[in-house]
Amino acid sequence: MATTTPTYPDLGGKVAVISGAGGNLGLAVTRRLYAENVRLALIDRNEDRLRQTLRAEGIDDSKVLIGPVDLLKKSDIDSFVDRVVAMFGQIDILVNTAGGWRPSSPVHELDESQWDFLVNLNVKTTFLLSSAVARRMVEKGNPGRIISVAGRAALKGDANTAAYSVGKAGILRLTESMSAELLERGITVNAVLPSTIDTPQNRQGSPDADFSKWVSADSIAGVIAFLASQAARDISGAAIPVYGRS
Repeated sequence: MATTTPTYPDLGGKVAVISGAGGNLGLAVTRRLYAENVRLALIDRNEDRLRQTLRAEGIDDSKVLIGPVDLLKKSDIDSFVDRVVAMFGQIDILVNTAGGWRPSSPVHELDESQWDFLVNLNVKTTFLLSSAVARRMVEKGNPGRIISVAGRAALKGDANTAAYSVGKAGILRLTESMSAELLERGITVNAVLPSTIDTPQNRQGSPDADFSKWVSADSIAGVIAFLASQAARDISGAAIPVYGRS
């Protein structure tokens, strides 16, 4: 996939920051934007492992900036954003794929630490990185794209999913507010809402499911590439469902 002919030629030469780059979705987004000739600044906790993965994918990592950033620490994020701007001159695209889910409990049994973990993992990380990158986009005066991965759970809470749903819903409210604040500056802010993503981990966790109905990481990455491009210049504040056939 790394050698695919670019679909959005205007993306060539742009600079993208991608969080959670070593995850299933983060790697799919990395592959797609690399194929679009985007210059990459990747956030992952294990730089060596990510570089090995990139090379296995046929991605030349010699000009890729990777930072093992703690996304819950503003100082780490600010330092990394400074490095990106020092290396590339500006940031044009931010893709927030970092986040996650874990089994939870009914609200009346929910431990505070479980709540904090899921809300922080999903919405606080998105807030800290988005605000840091947006500041640089505003300072540079360049049009930009901020794209965050929320999820279907952002639209409706189900049993034993309160903390996760609140975290994902928080991403939508953050997206809407930032869009209203930044649109006049030429910066669009959008979110995508995947349903269950077809990953090895999800297949292992639900072995009896019909995997053909799940959405692929590559499909979501295609939607993200579109939102990053000039083709989506008039879309901002949107929450785009990417559900496959589920």
